[in-house]
Amino acid sequence: MQLVVGRIGRPHGIRGEVTVEVRTDDPESRFAPGTSLATDPAGAGPLVVERMRWNKNILVLGFEGVADRSEAEELRDTMLVIDSSEIPPPGDPDEFYDHQLIGLSVVTVTGEAVGEIVDVLHHGQDLLVIQREQGEVLIPFVKPLVPEVDLDAKRVVVDAPPGLLDPGETV
Repeated sequence: MQLVVGRIGRPHGIRGEVTVEVRTDDPESRFAPGTSLATDPAGAGPLVVERMRWNKNILVLGFEGVADRSEAEELRDTMLVIDSSEIPPPGDPDEFYDHQLIGLSVVTVTGEAVGEIVDVLHHGQDLLVIQREQGEVLIPFVKPLVPEVDLDAKRVVVDAPPGLLDPGETV
C-alpha cells in the first residue's frame, strides 16, 4: 500500500526548488538528501532529493534533474509516496498506523458482524469510521470501546453501549 508522505507545492526561488506540504512524522529522514521517492502520478518520478532545508516552518526540497522554476512548476501537486512496508512497526503494542486499521472487519464482543473500518479520523479524539449496511458510524478509538485489535486475524472487536452502533436505536 502506498502512503503519502508529502505533497509538492509551489516553486521556491529560481533554482528548481519546491515547497512541500509534509505528511510524515519524520521529515528529516524521509526527505534526507539522496532519498529516492516514488510519486503519484507515477510518471513524475521517482524523484531523488538533492537538497533539503527549512524556510521558517516550510520544507523546501531540490530534486536531482530539476534545475529551474519551470521544471519545478511541473511538479506542483505531485504526491510523494512510500510503500507501507518501509515504515517500522510502532513500539507500543496498543499503537497502530491508520493504514493498518483501514479494511479490518469489525465485530462485537459477542461475535456479531458490525462492518468494516473505512477511515480513521483525528479530531482531538481518534475515531474509527465504520461502514455498515445502514451507513457510517463513528466509534471513539479507546480501549473500553475497542478492547481488541487483531491485525493477524484482520478484525477489531468493539464493546459498544446501546445506540452507538445504531444511532437511530432508542436506549
